[in-house]
Amino acid sequence: MDRRTLLKSSGLFMGALGLSQLVSKTASAASASKVLAPHALITPSAKTPLLLNFNENSLGMSPKAHAAIISELPAAFRYPDDARAALIETLAKRDALSDKQVTLGNGSSEIIQMAIHAYCGKGSQLVCPDPTFNYAELYAEPMGTTITKIKLKPDTLAIDLKAMREATEKFAGNSVVYLCNPNNPTATITPAADINAWINSAPERVFFIVDEAYHEYVTDPRYASAASLVKAGKKNLIVARTFSKIYALAGLRIGYGLAAPETIARLDTWASIDNTNLPAAIAANASLQDAGFIRRSLDTTAESRQIVTRALDELKLAYLPSHANFIFHRVNSSSAAYRDSMKKLHIMVGRPFDHTDGWNRLTLGTPAEMQAFVKALKTLRQQGLA
Repeated sequence: MDRRTLLKSSGLFMGALGLSQLVSKTASAASASKVLAPHALITPSAKTPLLLNFNENSLGMSPKAHAAIISELPAAFRYPDDARAALIETLAKRDALSDKQVTLGNGSSEIIQMAIHAYCGKGSQLVCPDPTFNYAELYAEPMGTTITKIKLKPDTLAIDLKAMREATEKFAGNSVVYLCNPNNPTATITPAADINAWINSAPERVFFIVDEAYHEYVTDPRYASAASLVKAGKKNLIVARTFSKIYALAGLRIGYGLAAPETIARLDTWASIDNTNLPAAIAANASLQDAGFIRRSLDTTAESRQIVTRALDELKLAYLPSHANFIFHRVNSSSAAYRDSMKKLHIMVGRPFDHTDGWNRLTLGTPAEMQAFVKALKTLRQQGLA
């Protein structure tokens, strides 16, 4: 079940968190890291549940982004063309690309949608891991595209590139390959050498969407962004990134894509007109200038990961190596029963993923939040529920 379906079916947020609390939470986002000190005591409740299910950055946005939004609000009566162009210029310079190799979207989800609309349709095929972030599938299905899901390797839950490649070779028509790296929900990486070898040797009828939503969190040397292939002139891919994760701008809906100029031009024909709002563009540009905030986010995530893995080791619950701001771990019950048990303690964790019963995806919030989670986890263990 994807986030969109989950929200439609559950009423989770408006039931657990009133609108006034959402406004209050947003207003205090810039100082959240000070409020939630590493050893502060957090007690989840019905009015203030602990939200560890959507891979958000609990620190809140960069203080520079917050200040930039406030500063530019008087200009909100103008269209955001200049702010949009400035953000594209910043992104292009950062990745040593031209502005014709960058496009913006209403979150990276629109970048994925643009690619699906540009390259899929009846007679074409979408090849994707299973499970993975499923928006490519959701966008492709109504277009009559053949959906080919390739299960993760059963021993490691890694993406099976060999099987995915074979699926494109057996298909007579055009194929679009969706690769989420690190993958969601597993937080595991696919080595750049393996991805690059396939993209470099693929025929023109195979197009790649490389979703790097968690790119900034990865430190493993086997990983590298597929943006290097864009720089090398490859035209058969789009690299999708987002400001929703490490930059903590999920509520502003801003993402971007990197590709060859011809590819960007084709994708832009499918972009919604005026798809970038002023606060999002301003905040995104300011966030890119705040290296201190990124460092603090990475350090916080690393500390939170250590708190969780220490507890999982203690309770002998297996988990996959995490290269993102979430961790995929075992539970001693069905996944649904575990989520329900946590919800009764006012902690929201995970969501359903096919073929992974007995596993849970856990967002890594602040250290204080993860200490509260560990306390709840141990409570469930004492009750025989985890």
